[in-house]
Formats: sequence, structure tokens, C-alpha cells
Amino acid sequence: MHINRALSGVHACLLIVCGAWLILQPFAVAGQANTSEPSQPSAAPHEVKPATPPQTSAPQISSAPVKPAGTPMERAWEILHGACGGDKTTDRATGVLVLGLIPNDPRSARLAEKALADEKPEVRSAAAAALGNMQSRRSIPKLKAAMEDPDPSVALAAAHSLDLMHDKSAYEVYYGVLNGERKAGKGLLASQASMLHDPKKMAELGFEEGIGFIPFAGIGWGAIKAIRKDDASPVRAAAARVLARDPDPATTKALIEATGDNSWIVQAAALEALAKRGDPSALQTAAQYMSDEKGAIKFTAAAAVIHLTAIKGSTKRKRPPISKSQ
Repeated sequence: MHINRALSGVHACLLIVCGAWLILQPFAVAGQANTSEPSQPSAAPHEVKPATPPQTSAPQISSAPVKPAGTPMERAWEILHGACGGDKTTDRATGVLVLGLIPNDPRSARLAEKALADEKPEVRSAAAAALGNMQSRRSIPKLKAAMEDPDPSVALAAAHSLDLMHDKSAYEVYYGVLNGERKAGKGLLASQASMLHDPKKMAELGFEEGIGFIPFAGIGWGAIKAIRKDDASPVRAAAARVLARDPDPATTKALIEATGDNSWIVQAAALEALAKRGDPSALQTAAQYMSDEKGAIKFTAAAAVIHLTAIKGSTKRKRPPISKSQ
């Protein structure tokens, strides 16, 4: 009997323990999950609620594109900086060449001086020409050094610019072209001498340099050969350049109309002439062509915008104040 009571007590204890285990078992499993598998609870909130990092990174992506320049002049400088530092030789040469339309500005002179060290002779000669066109007298020492360039086109461009600024050292290069050697018995560089003794190269060089100093488009021998024989564009472009010196206001209107010509050579020449005339009334027209697909037109327009904006600003500063009596 005592044994039966003892067995009954043990049985009762086992029932109590098993019941308690069944009640507490879910909590024990959860506790084990929290300690042994920490990644499981952290994954669940991410599935239900989006994580914060993607939300904070979204504004950074949307703000990545460069904002457009605030003013036409800022945009113009942006265009020219991009052209002068671009990968395409044609863009660099043209971008550097039109810097000659921006006189009395340290930024244009610095860009042109930097281009004197370009790997391509087309860019170096454009830089030398631009420094002369902008009358950068501070660049004379660099132009004298450029006369020793192994490419004759660069040496001639430097000499031309020095001559524009009435520096007599320019005569050495022209003397060398005429006689095959420099003054005072100074010989030409081997590369210069070989080209100067090649009639065909000399013919192309003369033609190249004859138009290469014109800051519209920077067209060269290859571009001219592509022009049809019956195309009068170069002649009309030359006429536009001459009209830059015509004081008649009607000429400004004619040049503005010429910026819409079918020939890009005439368009660029008209923009160049408008810049040289220095009439701020053409500023809006020039600004419209800074979006042109043709680099020669776009870069010339940008240079015109910078120059005409500077003139417009100086005119406002010089204007006398209006008296109260008026």
C-alpha cells in the first residue's frame, strides 16, 4: 500500500513536470533562437519595413548630375573649358583658337598658354594664334619659345602673333622661311628644315596659316578640300570678317541674320565678327548658338558671349548716375 502511494506521488510529479515543460517549451525555443540564430529576427523587420540606407542614398543619386551654369557667361566659360580640355583634337584646337576673341581676360590667356604645351601641333598653333589675337603681351616670352617648336606651323603662328604685337623677334622665323636659315647663322630645326624644303608641304602650310589665324572654326587644309568648287562659303565668310570693322549699325543686323546661314563657316564667321564689333545688342543672338551641335559655332558663340558680356558690364559701370533733378 505504501508502495502504491509512492508510485502515485511519483506519477503526479511527472505529470506536473511534463505539463510545465509543455507550457514553457515555446518560450524556451524562442530563447534558443534569439541566442543561437541572431540573423533570423533581424531579417524579419527588413522584410516588413524598408531599411533606411536606400532612403538616404536616393537624394545623392538625384543630385549627381552637374547643375547648368546660372548665367550665359558662366555657361560660356564652361563650354570653352570643356573644349580646351577635351579628347578631340579638333575641339581643342577650335576652342583654344576662339580664346583670341576674349582680350584683357587672364583666364583666356592662361588657357591659351597652357595649350602651347599640347601634344598636337594643331592645338599649339591655335594657342599661339589666340595669344596674338588677344594681344597678350605677358605671353611674349612663351611665344618666343614657341618659335623653336619642331612643327613649322607652330613657329609661324607664334611669329605671326609676335608681329601683331610689334615684337621684332618674329622676323627671324620669316627670314628662315625665305632663306632656309635663321638670322645670325642660327640653323633651323631638322623637322622645320625638312618641311620648308618640301614644295607641297610649303604650299599646304601657307594655305593653312593663311586661314588658320581666323578665329572662326579653325578650319584647315582638310576642311577646305572638302568644300565644293562652286561653294562661295569661304569668300562670304571672309566678307563677314571684314564687316567687323564697319561702323554702320545696319551691318550688325546683317551679321545677326548671317548667323542663321546654311553654311557653318559663314555662321561662325558672323559670330566672330559680332564679337569683334563689341556691340552688346548681339549678346542674345550669340547666346542662342551656344547650344549648336557644331563645335565651331558653339565655341565661337561662347567666346562672343564672354566678350560682349564684359563690354556690357563695363558700359554700365561707366554710365554716369542720373541726378534727382532729372
